[in-house]
Amino acid sequence: MEGMEKRRNDIVRYVNEQGNVTFNQLKEHFPSVSDMTLRTDLKALDEQQKLVRIHGGAKSLEIVTGNDDVLKKRYIRNTEEKKIIAHKALELVKPNQTIFIDSGSTTTMLSNVLKDQPCTIFTNSISCAVELSRLKQAHCMLAGGTINVNSLSLTGVDAVQFLEHVNFDTVFMGVTCFSKNSGFTCESYQDAQVKRIAIQNARKVVILMDSSKINKDGSYQFCSMKEADIIVSDFHLPESFKEECESMGVSIY
Repeated sequence: MEGMEKRRNDIVRYVNEQGNVTFNQLKEHFPSVSDMTLRTDLKALDEQQKLVRIHGGAKSLEIVTGNDDVLKKRYIRNTEEKKIIAHKALELVKPNQTIFIDSGSTTTMLSNVLKDQPCTIFTNSISCAVELSRLKQAHCMLAGGTINVNSLSLTGVDAVQFLEHVNFDTVFMGVTCFSKNSGFTCESYQDAQVKRIAIQNARKVVILMDSSKINKDGSYQFCSMKEADIIVSDFHLPESFKEECESMGVSIY
């Protein structure tokens, strides 16, 4: 029983690291496990809601449910990288500007470390709004809308209408995945709509993204590489990604 539990935990860890995997990839990664046992494991893990079994493989539950699992799980993943990103992004927050802070664990960490200075901050994130509530000099606005319980974001027509007539100096966007083919993506159509309207009305688009999210495909593109101005990340970006940013004129912090 102990061996089975360890194997299944290893499968969940591998699927979470990859985002989504084919059955053949699982077989290659666990060569000593029979096909029948792997299928039994996937079925059991799907029933336990630890991953999502799909035709020909499996997907991370976080990829399927979207931005933040449950925000708490993602907040504790890659914590050091998120801290690095948040403190780097601080340099881009200027006084007396109007900014938008997107939902997500990294943007929540940015909200947590923001300096108290005169500016106007819009967000559609409940967790960011809680962090921003400590600020005295900033004027903070929370968009209305329907609550996405996975990302703790406010989405839908009300959120879009709230933001569509606001011009932002800078927007700070969270991201679930990035790949050359898919661009910057998230897993909620409603979240993507809000992200797009903020980007559409922004003079500068800043993407906050740790390197673990690169070379993974998501469902809903909200921004292409050419629409981004700055990528704020950790120190582990692949050279191919840096080269792509350079070719598009996108700065890396």
